[in-house]
Amino acid sequence: MRVFRGVKDLGDLDGALREAFEIKADRFKYHDLGRNKTALLIFFNNSLRTRLSTQKAAMNLGMNVIVLDVNQGAWKLETERGVVMDGDKSEHLLEAIPVMGCYCDVIGVRSFARFESREDDYNEKILNQFIQYSGRPVFFMESATVHPLQSFADLITIEEYKECKRPKVVMTWAPHPKALPQAVPNSFAEWMNAADVDFVITHPEGYELDPQFVGGARVEYDQMKAMEGADFVYAKNWSCPGVTRPEDYGKVLNMDRSWTVGARQMAVTNNARFMHCLPVRRNMIVTDEVIESPRSVVIPEAANREISATVVLKRMLESL
Repeated sequence: MRVFRGVKDLGDLDGALREAFEIKADRFKYHDLGRNKTALLIFFNNSLRTRLSTQKAAMNLGMNVIVLDVNQGAWKLETERGVVMDGDKSEHLLEAIPVMGCYCDVIGVRSFARFESREDDYNEKILNQFIQYSGRPVFFMESATVHPLQSFADLITIEEYKECKRPKVVMTWAPHPKALPQAVPNSFAEWMNAADVDFVITHPEGYELDPQFVGGARVEYDQMKAMEGADFVYAKNWSCPGVTRPEDYGKVLNMDRSWTVGARQMAVTNNARFMHCLPVRRNMIVTDEVIESPRSVVIPEAANREISATVVLKRMLESL
């Protein structure tokens, strides 16, 4: 596997899940695989779970790890072609990327949506430069449009906690004071569509996700109706994806607090498990009561980030 950006890169999903549970049972089973190999983890944005879990995954496989925070301790990077670099950016990404590739065997990149151009974000302008110019396998640690390591961990968690063969999984939009990217909901939709679940997306009008990620999922604008009989509730905010109105891309169109996931919503579910990728704004996205309940699996979900990253890195090492 030379590139990891989504569920299709894993091939057989059931096989990937079996591999995940094999690794979870023995995290160091493939420790010799990464001997004398180096993973370079590049962060253009803040991180807690992604940074820690991916470092731990690389160490599970015996790899050396270099972490580069682009905003601290590195030259400011220019990312656009054709610019006159007479400002505060001292190095161009087109030179920086192949240099980075000289020092490692595998590269992970985390770079959020900028909300300056929907076209640039959805074309994955920065991540694709790493794929093109680094000469190394590249995996997405969250990009402008997707967060596959998170969604793989989400699927592992659902497999662990499901109480029926084909659970109903509902992803619900929830209010947030800031404009957030669509990476997590996009990926979650993509992965749930590939899994054997009954998947429903619910959000206010104007928050329609890109059709390439929605796929065949059912979209329901009535949150309470969507929640009925749910086995898993995945809460997440996202800003306007700009599908129908590109001029609204990245905007906060709605702050309706009635969408906050609380006891009222959970009461109509099938005693659902609550999920969120974290970090979470309590009493905006979800009430204290719900996130602290015994049915909340946000901590095991976060723990599974180590497992999803280990599987991905293992497969990349096997491709070298």
